[in-house]
Amino acid sequence: MTVAGTLYGVGVGPGDPELMTLKAARILSRAPVLAHFRKRGQLGQARSIVDGYQHPAAEELALEYPMTTERPFSDDTYRSAVTHFYNESASSIAAHLDAGRDVALVCEGDPFFYGSFMHIFNRLNGTYRVDVVPGIMGMAAAWTRSKSPFTYGDDVLTVLPGTLPLEVLVERMKTADVLVIMKLGSNFAKVRQGLAEAGLVERAIYVERASMPGEAIMRLAEKPDDSAPYFSMILVPGRGRRL
Repeated sequence: MTVAGTLYGVGVGPGDPELMTLKAARILSRAPVLAHFRKRGQLGQARSIVDGYQHPAAEELALEYPMTTERPFSDDTYRSAVTHFYNESASSIAAHLDAGRDVALVCEGDPFFYGSFMHIFNRLNGTYRVDVVPGIMGMAAAWTRSKSPFTYGDDVLTVLPGTLPLEVLVERMKTADVLVIMKLGSNFAKVRQGLAEAGLVERAIYVERASMPGEAIMRLAEKPDDSAPYFSMILVPGRGRRL
């Protein structure tokens, strides 16, 4: 009987390949199957990060999203299409595992932090061996690249997805010590408005493509437009206890 392979959820960090862990690099150099999420027709950020670190004979398994713009979970069409995508992706990975091949599924940042890997994990963990390799998250790269010490003393860190309704964003922003706001894109103007209503625009820092080529860092108040790529976020550093 063939012994099933192991699924590795490999966090590969925020963009700079040198921020990938030694464990991630070791697993990639040995895994016979390299799986990665991507938009149709594109290489994908995680795959770009690991280029050259994979086993030279690794078979590639590209998992192509059916949609590239996140919609509310209440949208039946979106939920149906994405659920089907994750079911099919899990089945494709399981076929390799059943054949005894280990699969390294690479994920930018950390696999368990807003990562697509979690949906594969929920489908395959318990049936197959799964090992999750943590990675440096994009927000850590953002605050270090912007030279912004972030949480002091008893500061409480709040992470908000920009997909939330404006009124919810404002409510959470007003009570936060320290903020990271992700999933900007088409939500950028709404998020900026929320920060203005919460009185936080002057403290906010906009970071685009932290640690990647094309990195841009500026005070939010100085950003001239409302455009924001997928790999961008807004930071509001803490003002807590300092010694």
